[in-house]
Amino acid sequence: MSDMITADLVDLDLSADTKEAAARALAERMVAQGRVTDLEGFLADVAAREAQMPTGLDGGIGIPHCRSAHVTEPTLAFGRSAAGIDFGAADGPADLIFLIAAPAGADDAHLTILSSLARQLMNAEFTSALRAVGDPETAAALIRGDEAPSAKTAEDTSEDTAAAPVAASTGAAAGRTAHTPDAGTGDAGTGGATPESAPAADTAPPTAEPADSGERPFRVVAVTSCPTGIAHTYMAAESLENAGREAGVEVVVETQGSAGFARLDPAVIAAADGVIFAHDVPVRDKDRFAGKPTVDVGVKAGINRPAELLAEVREKAARGEASAPAHASAGTPVDRAGDSTEGYGTKLRKWLMSGVSYMVPFVAAGGLLIALGFAIGGYKINKAPSVMDHFVWTQADSWGALLFQIGGVAFGFLVPVLAGYIAYGMADRPGLVPGFVGGAISLTINAGFLGGLAAGLIAGGVVMAIQKLNIPAALRGIMPVVVIPLISSAIVGFLMFVVIGKPIASAQKGLTDWLNGLTGTNAILLGALLGLMMCFDLGGPVNKVAYTFATAGIAVSDPSDSAMKIMAAVMAAGMVPPLAMALATTVRGRLFTQTERENGKAAWVLGASFISEGAIPFAAADPLRVIPSSMVGGALTGALSMAFGATLRAPHGGIFVVPLIGNPFLYLVAIAAGVCVTTALVVLLKGLRKPVPGATATDPAAPAATAPKEAKQPIAA
Repeated sequence: MSDMITADLVDLDLSADTKEAAARALAERMVAQGRVTDLEGFLADVAAREAQMPTGLDGGIGIPHCRSAHVTEPTLAFGRSAAGIDFGAADGPADLIFLIAAPAGADDAHLTILSSLARQLMNAEFTSALRAVGDPETAAALIRGDEAPSAKTAEDTSEDTAAAPVAASTGAAAGRTAHTPDAGTGDAGTGGATPESAPAADTAPPTAEPADSGERPFRVVAVTSCPTGIAHTYMAAESLENAGREAGVEVVVETQGSAGFARLDPAVIAAADGVIFAHDVPVRDKDRFAGKPTVDVGVKAGINRPAELLAEVREKAARGEASAPAHASAGTPVDRAGDSTEGYGTKLRKWLMSGVSYMVPFVAAGGLLIALGFAIGGYKINKAPSVMDHFVWTQADSWGALLFQIGGVAFGFLVPVLAGYIAYGMADRPGLVPGFVGGAISLTINAGFLGGLAAGLIAGGVVMAIQKLNIPAALRGIMPVVVIPLISSAIVGFLMFVVIGKPIASAQKGLTDWLNGLTGTNAILLGALLGLMMCFDLGGPVNKVAYTFATAGIAVSDPSDSAMKIMAAVMAAGMVPPLAMALATTVRGRLFTQTERENGKAAWVLGASFISEGAIPFAAADPLRVIPSSMVGGALTGALSMAFGATLRAPHGGIFVVPLIGNPFLYLVAIAAGVCVTTALVVLLKGLRKPVPGATATDPAAPAATAPKEAKQPIAA
C-alpha cells in the first residue's frame, strides 16, 4: 500500500460541495503525481461507474472508484470534508471520501490491497481515527496500515483486525475459501478455519458464543459482488462477517471481485444452513447453492443491514424454505441481473425487454433483406415465385426475390422469438419451448405481435409454477428435458388456441385497422408522440417501446402504408439527439468539455447510423438540458415525417437506407429541422447556466461515459 497513497494524495480540508467536484479535486492530485494521464477521461470513467450505482455508504463514507485506461498505477486519494458531500447514501452526506483509481489491467495483488482497504472501512476505530487525524502524513500512514488507530479496546487488540496493516487482509479479499468445521463438532468459536495460505487476520473467531457451547452454531455461506469488483464486494463481505461474529453465526464469504474468485469448498456449502447473495452482477456458478434457504439482495444491503439478512436467512431455515432445485437454481436472466426486492412492474418490464432484445436482430436482418429485395427487384417483388422454382443467376429480379424471401423467413421468427425469450427471461431455459410454441400458435391464429407478448408471459408463468412443485427425486433428472416442455407446451397451446387466442386476434386486427385509418392531424400527433418516446431515454425502455411498436407494423411481407410511415418517423426521431449533440459541440465547443467535444465527433457517425446511444454521454452529464431539448427536436422530426408522408420498410440503417425511403428529400428535411431545434435549445440552455463551482466556464463537469463505450450496440439492441 505504501506506493498507492502518500501525503500528497491526502486533502484533510476538502472544500468541494458536490461529488463531481470532490472527484475532480482528488483526481487533480493524482494527475500532479503522474498517476493519471488524462484528467477528463479519468473523471468520465469515474462518473460512468457512479451512474451504475451510487458509491456513498452509511456512516459518512464515499468511495468513488473505477478502472480506467488513464491510470498508470493503482492509486488511492483521500479527502475529508467538514460540510459533507452527498454520494447517495441513505443516512446523509459523506465526510470521508476515498477516490480509488485502478489501471484497466491492474494485477490481482494491487486490487487485493485496494479491496482490503474496503474491508477496513467497516472498522469503526479506523474511520474514527481518520476523522481525528491532524496531518496528511499521519492519515496516509493510517490508510497504509503503517500506523494503528489509537482508540482500541482490549477486545479489539485481541482480534487484531483494526491494528493490522491494510495489506494483511489480502488473502481474504482475493476470495473467501474458508472451511467450516465438520458438522457436529460443536466448534462455536470459529468463523470457519481458513486454508493454510490465508493470513491469520482472517481467522478471527466470532465475538459471541451460542447459548449452549455444545450446540453447533448456525452456518451461513455468502457471495458478494459489485459491478467494478473493487470496493463494495469486499465491504459487504466484511460487514457480513462482522455481523456474524456478533450474532454467533459462522459466516464464510466468497468474494467474486477483481482481486480474484476462489470458489468455496463444496464441503463448506454442503454444511451451510443458509445462503446470502449480496450482489449487483450475476452470481457465478449459482447452482452450487441450490436447495438451501436463500436471501438474495443487492450488494449495498450486505453493507448496510447485514444483521437483518442473517436474521432473515435464519427465519427461512426455521420455516424450511429452500431455493429451487439444481436445474433451476441459477436463477432467471432477470433475477441474475437485478435485486430480488424489485417490484413486479420492474420485473415485467425486464421480461418484456428480454424478448424484445432477442427479437431485434431478426427485425434488423429480415427488414433490411426485404428492403434490399424491393430496391433490387422493384415493388412487385413480393409477387415473385419461390426461388426454389425459378432463379436465374444473371437476372436482378431473381436476386431481389432471393433477398426478399430470405428476409421473409427471418421475419417469420419474430413473434416466436419474442414469446420464447420473454418466457426465458422469466423461467430461464425451461421457458424456451412453451414460449416458442405459443409464439408460433400466435402466428397461426393471426394474433400477431400482441399474441406473442401474451404467449411469452403465459409460458413463463406456467413454467415458474411447475418449478415450484415438490418433485420426487426420481423425476428431477427428466424434468427440464421431458416433463416441463410437455406439460407447459400443452397448457400454453390450449390457452392460445381455445381461451385467449380469438380475443387477442381481434385486438390485433383492431390495432392494424386503426393504424391504417390514421390520416391528417392524428397521424402528425402520433409522429410527435413517437418522437418524444424515442428521445426520452436514448435506447432505454421507453425508446424500445416506440421502436418495437414501429417494427411490429412492418414485420410482415406486405406492410401497410401507415406502418411504413410510423417506422420512418421513429427512425428519423432517433437520429436527432446524437446529430444535434455533434452539431452543438461544433458550433459552440466552448460550452463542452474536451471529452465531450471528442464524443461529438463520434456522434456524427452514430447519429447518421440511427444509434441514439451516441447522445448518452451528453445526457448523462447534463440530463436536465440535453434530454428535454432532444425530446422537442425528436417530436418535431416525428411530426414532420408523418406530415410529409415519408415511408420506410427497413427497421434500421439511418442515412444508409435513404434510397429505400419514400419522399427521401422531405424526410431529410424533417431530420435537419429536429437537429437544428435541439442544437439551438442545448446551446441556449447551456449558455444560461451558472458556472460550476471549482470549474472554468470552458470545463464543466465531466460526462458520464464516452461515446465509444455507450454506442457499441444499436438503438434497439
